[in-house]
Amino acid sequence: MATIGFIGLGNMGGPMAANLAKAGHQVKVFDLSEAALTAAAEQGCNVMGTAAEAARDSEFVISMLPAGQHVEAVYLNGDTPLFEVISNSALIIDSSTIDAATAKKAAAAAAERGLSFIDAPVSGGVGGAVAGTLAFMVGGSEQEFARAKPVLDCMGKNIFHAGDHGAGQIAKACNNMLLAVLMTGTCEALNMGMKNGLDPAVLSEIMKQSSGGNWALNVYNPVPGVMENVPSSNDYQGGFQVDLMYKDLGLAMGLSQLSESPVPMGSQARALFSLHKSKGNGGMDFSSVLKLYQDQ
Repeated sequence: MATIGFIGLGNMGGPMAANLAKAGHQVKVFDLSEAALTAAAEQGCNVMGTAAEAARDSEFVISMLPAGQHVEAVYLNGDTPLFEVISNSALIIDSSTIDAATAKKAAAAAAERGLSFIDAPVSGGVGGAVAGTLAFMVGGSEQEFARAKPVLDCMGKNIFHAGDHGAGQIAKACNNMLLAVLMTGTCEALNMGMKNGLDPAVLSEIMKQSSGGNWALNVYNPVPGVMENVPSSNDYQGGFQVDLMYKDLGLAMGLSQLSESPVPMGSQARALFSLHKSKGNGGMDFSSVLKLYQDQ
């Protein structure tokens, strides 16, 4: 079992750290939230007073932070940049969803100091984090991936080596852009059916068994009451927030511009989520975008 420093205990990071502790690892955690630290302690994690204390003498350092600027602040800047305290023998795994350029910059800065840094963003939502069934998309060398995999296996079910540093973030941007397109399209079709008198549960089953089946429809139905244990049946609470989807779509748009990739459907999905967010729905699950189609 390994000694793991874990920084960032939000809706995703908290359950991920808990699963590492459950697997028998010694997990040293830090977060700015006292409530998050208390919850982590109840799950068997060791609470540290600073990020540096969590990272020092750890064999693996895992971070789950809101955005690229936070990753840079923790590892490269601040009063005690973690790159200055992490052991050269440690592997740094950043599971934050950030832009690929920042991931590559951090990896290069780490290499200059003799450190190993990989990007490993996740898919699967809070439910996947709690259940330990996340998908990890890893950017790094083959050797780094092989070393990280046993640790990632404690938190996820599908672990992919996407390519070199930054590739994990590119894969995540592509995945979430497609997810946004699928969710908005699913909402559009279901709403049209309901407005024409169809039972959404019946229509959902028809489309699930037909060519319209997709993840947003099959396992994350956006219509309240059609499916149990999904955010739409819990007043759109929990799950993956509109604010986060909007952020991820921004990363995808930046990537499309850098590579001159046409993304007309991704752009339209971002416009829809922007409108939904502007109506005060940023804290709701992203499946609540159905409300845009219901004249609410």
